[in-house]
Amino acid sequence: MGIRERFRGCYRFGLVLIMCPLLLAVAVAPSGGAVIKIGMKDDPFKASDSWSLKVVHRFYEPLYTREPKTHKIIPWLAEGYPEFDEPTNTAIVSLKKTKWEDGSPLTAHDVVFTGNVIREFKVPRYHYAWRFIKEIEALDDYRVKIVLEKPMAIFLPRTLMTFFVQKKKWEPVVAEARKAEKPLKHLLAHEVKQPMSCGAFKFAQWARGAYIRIERNENFFAKGMQIGGREVGPYVDGILFKFYGSEDSAILALKKGDIEYYWSGIQAGYLKDLERDKRFTVFKSDKSGVYYLAFNVRKAPFCDKAFRQAVAYLIDKDFIVVRVLQNEGQRMDNIIPPGNRYWHNPNTAHFGKGMCRAERVKKAYEILKASGYTWEKPPIDDKGKLVRGEGLKMSDGQKVPDFDILTPPADYDPHRAMAGMLIQQWLRQVGIPASSKPSSFGSITQQVKVKRQFDAFILGWGNLAIDPDYDKIADESACTMDEAKRRDLIFKMQELIVEEAPYIPLYVPYEVEACRTDGFMGWNEDLNGVGNHWSLLLIKPAR
Repeated sequence: MGIRERFRGCYRFGLVLIMCPLLLAVAVAPSGGAVIKIGMKDDPFKASDSWSLKVVHRFYEPLYTREPKTHKIIPWLAEGYPEFDEPTNTAIVSLKKTKWEDGSPLTAHDVVFTGNVIREFKVPRYHYAWRFIKEIEALDDYRVKIVLEKPMAIFLPRTLMTFFVQKKKWEPVVAEARKAEKPLKHLLAHEVKQPMSCGAFKFAQWARGAYIRIERNENFFAKGMQIGGREVGPYVDGILFKFYGSEDSAILALKKGDIEYYWSGIQAGYLKDLERDKRFTVFKSDKSGVYYLAFNVRKAPFCDKAFRQAVAYLIDKDFIVVRVLQNEGQRMDNIIPPGNRYWHNPNTAHFGKGMCRAERVKKAYEILKASGYTWEKPPIDDKGKLVRGEGLKMSDGQKVPDFDILTPPADYDPHRAMAGMLIQQWLRQVGIPASSKPSSFGSITQQVKVKRQFDAFILGWGNLAIDPDYDKIADESACTMDEAKRRDLIFKMQELIVEEAPYIPLYVPYEVEACRTDGFMGWNEDLNGVGNHWSLLLIKPAR
């Protein structure tokens, strides 16, 4: 995902629209059978899209997906890999003969319809992966022709991994949206009372604020397929997603056996009890994310690379990991997490790594002094000892103004809130007048994205795509379909971004989860944890 697109709004189209706040008339799932109960933080259809997609992705499928062990892209709805003609930038994709839950065939016309709607309405969250598509048409019921304006690296891992919807279901909705004064808004507001699934499960029942139940789709095309040495299910008759307003209530439900798995990271304070209980298996997985300190590089002193690098040296990331995360995470010196092994460059700059506090302050002092900064009282006295610095001035003689580091409040994310307080102290030690300011998530995004009136902030990207898509060495990378060459370019980009330090990667927590293994087995351990597409296709009753 491009840097400019990190704060892209999470809008709803097809994939997440299907479950709306006014949905009432639904079919009730049959009782009995092997139904796994999964806890979630809140009713996903009144929360953020990240929660909605946990349920919605059970209904829709892409042309291609990633193999569970290696993350290699493999054909899914597609019969094989695209046939690509370089002179004309044209790809031909053949489809397997699959069905929607109503028994009707899933065809090339569904794929073309979905792609054209995304392009026509510029549907947020999806359009960036379709904006370079010049033409898409169905050659017949099971072959799609796609013409690109130019080769694009994200064509296979993003465009062709879009989740497709049924044309028959959505064509009347799109026709109505075209007549509206604001077509996109009308489309995004549409409410579907009964989704049409081609996935492993189909929608059954929703009790608002309490649970959502889905049941096995007998028309799921991948049932019995051999992928990565494992036979694809699903092996359960259904899934019951239960909602909990707090982690305390969810963990209690897990211990009582009301749920088998809590689909959210578990705080360190709960782990000892769960690890001692033989009914549970605790999983600690690398997380595809990064938590970072970012600057408003439009104004001084944040527009100065030397100032940003000095701040980077002052931040003790290892202290944050040990004391704040309680060792349930790792320091980050890059924007691509270490768990994303193919794309992660381990050789970028590691500002301050292995340094003690005195060495950090001395290095920051040297960088700032060499760039023309002065102090009313320097942080290093005439005898070379550390003292509390005061009155840092920029090279033009102006004092560095007091500034705020925006963080989420402690009740929303104690890790980021505490990191902000620590960074405040470390910066003030050398005379940088920083103040940590807890603010609501909505307030931070408003100031950063809309008003652009901020100094610095600490936020995170919690679920980065495996395949990176940066801003434009990024132009060359984006148009490079040779993966090895693209990897070299992305490694160079990582080195450049870390060196320039427009934002400073801080840490990434582990995804710590617990499952009751006395009821179900076969969870798929992966980047971002066991709550993934493959787990729900592979888990089986333990007895």
